[in-house]
Parts: sequence; structure tokens; C-alpha cells
Amino acid sequence: MIGRELSASLTGIQWITDGYTLVFAGFLLSGGALGDRLGNRRIFCTGVVVFTVSSAACAFAPSAPFLVAARMVEGLGAALIVPGSLALLQQAYPAPAACSRAFGVWGSIAGIAASAGPLLGGLLVSTVGWRWVFLINLPVGVACLVLTLRRVAPSDPLTTRPLDWPAQCAVVAAVALLTAALNEAGRRGWSDPAVLAGAGLSVLAATAFVLRERLARFPALPTSLLRSRALGGGAVIGLLFNFGFYGMVFTASLDFQHQRGYSALVTGLALFPAVAMTMFASILSGRLARMTGDRPLVCTGMLLAALGLAGWVAAGAEPAYPLLVVPMMAAGFGTSFALTGSASTVMGAAPPAYSGTASALFNTTAGSAVPPASHSAAPCSPRSPTTARGCAPAWPWAPSSI
Repeated sequence: MIGRELSASLTGIQWITDGYTLVFAGFLLSGGALGDRLGNRRIFCTGVVVFTVSSAACAFAPSAPFLVAARMVEGLGAALIVPGSLALLQQAYPAPAACSRAFGVWGSIAGIAASAGPLLGGLLVSTVGWRWVFLINLPVGVACLVLTLRRVAPSDPLTTRPLDWPAQCAVVAAVALLTAALNEAGRRGWSDPAVLAGAGLSVLAATAFVLRERLARFPALPTSLLRSRALGGGAVIGLLFNFGFYGMVFTASLDFQHQRGYSALVTGLALFPAVAMTMFASILSGRLARMTGDRPLVCTGMLLAALGLAGWVAAGAEPAYPLLVVPMMAAGFGTSFALTGSASTVMGAAPPAYSGTASALFNTTAGSAVPPASHSAAPCSPRSPTTARGCAPAWPWAPSSI
């Protein structure tokens, strides 16, 4: 649909998605550092404005290159929004029990976004066209900005340390190159020279970042934080579970549309059992955390998600859809159950001066693992070869943002 209307090539269609993903994943840590330095509410509101305005630009894009550029700016806005959301919640609810409940509500809202994204995206694409996938963000963005300014107390800067720009550039390069390599591996294969070069350059950039942090007087991400079992472990869990769950959603979307011939709307309905469980699990885990702590919830969620993914594999190469419902529900429930506790653990382990940075680290590991098509239903013809890549994002607080 986008390709026909804007006369975009296959490469152009791919960049409509990949450009957003690269910028979003690459600048998350910078967004967290800016929140610590300038105040999380200020950066959060700035991100909402950037995201909303760029969504309008996407909706009225006259050409494919314009749409790609607008999508990149949209990714930048999302990168400013996401780290501040957890930091602002922690600021508003400093007591551990209240904070756990708040994170549960935050996760449930993410579940609603994940549940509504494929359904709403498919409905809009099937009825009024792909541009409305972006236009729907405008009233949401305006409401979010107004409510934040009215209901969220101004947040003072948490630190006076200057931004470590060399480290920020290194981490942007590392994450962007890794994300690009993962994206291209699905099209070119893991042995392709471009994929290997991207992965190798990502490792070099990450090494440069670590060396810079060891030498910097005011590091962007102190190595002591990475050595923390709570913070480092939570980040790894976010990476693994988002990779597993959203990898399942991504491959299921391809299977439902390309192999089974489902429309975008029917695909959203078929995925609903998985993403709907994330909402229920987030609310439940937020309430149980007061009685059990986060660790039992994370372990339980890991086990359930693993069983769900194993059930998907055991169903075979071409299973009947009913055989996939229970594994999808288990994977969705377990992932959200574990991630809510992981987010609470990470934020609780971070020093106050690094709350935005810790949130950014958690979201970087989680967000960079998300396949692009998992953000929402694809606004392309479900029969076209560009379906898996020509996707518009959900509003950026879905578990791709947890």
C-alpha cells in the first residue's frame, strides 16, 4: 500500500521501518542521560512533542524519502520518551510497594498498547488507509502532553555531571550497527559480508564505549552499574525475553499473512491471545510483588515463557491455529510477568542520579531485541513482499519499550 502510493522501492519500504528502529535503539541511552541532566519531565515532554509532530509529518508524507526521514525523527522522539517514563514513575511513587504497583499499571498499559496495536492498525489499514496509523498518534500525543504538564510534578535535574558525548556517540554507533546487522540478517543471511561487517563494527564501537567509560571523569554509564547483579541481570532478562516473545510475534505475523493468507486485521485478531495476556500479567505481578518480592515473579515468568515458546516449537512446522493459542498465551503472560519485576529491580538498584540512564539501559536491551514488524500491523498489502517491513509503530510504551 505504501509502496504503491509513494512509488517506493523495496529498499525504501524497508527503511521506513529500519530507520525508526535504528534511531530509537541508538538514542535511548542519550535520552536517559539527558533526563538525568536536564530533568526527566522536560525531556519526556520534549519527546512527546517530537514524536507527535513527526507522526503528523509521516501521515502527510508526499514521498518515500520524506517518510523515511520523518520516521527517523519519530524514532528520536520515542527515544526521549521511553527512559523518562520509568524514571517519572519512580519519582512519583518513591515507596517500594507503591512503585511496584505503578510499574504493574505501566506494564498493563503497555499490554493494552500491544493488544490494540495489531487490531487497530489492521482495521485502519483495511478501511481508511495507512496514513491513519500515524494520524491516530496526534490526539494521543496531545492528551499525553497535557496530562503530563498538569499531573506530573516538575522534576529537577538529578545530576550536574556533563554529558559524555564521546561515550554517547560510541553507544549510538554500537546499538545502531547491531540493530542494522540483526535486521539485515533476516534478509541477507548471517554469512553475508554486510551483516558480518555491521556486527564486527558494533563490537568495536561497544569496546570503545567501555574503554571510554573506564577513563572518563564523568562516565555516562559507570562500569559499577553494569557489574551490579540486579541491574545487569535485569537488562539481560529484558533482552532475552523481548527477543523470544517478540521474535515469536514477528514470525507468527509472517506465517499468518504469507502462509495462511490472513489479512492484517485477521492477523491482529490471531495474535490477540498472546499480547492480551501481557496486560493481565503486568497488573497481577505489580500486586504480587508486595508479598513475594520481584525475584519469584521473574523466575516464574521465565519458566512460563520458556514453556510457551517450547510449546510453539513442539506444535510442528504447520500446526493448526488452535494448537498455538495456549503457547502464545503462556509466552505473553510469562514475558510480561518477568519483565515487570525486572524493570522494578533495575530501577530500584540504580542510584537516583542515574535513574534515567538505568531506564535507558533496560529499554535499550529490550527495545533493540524487538523485530520491527512487532510494533503493529503492517500498513501494506498483506500479499505483498513488503508486508513484514512496511510497518508503523505503536505508541512507544509497548513492551518493546519496557
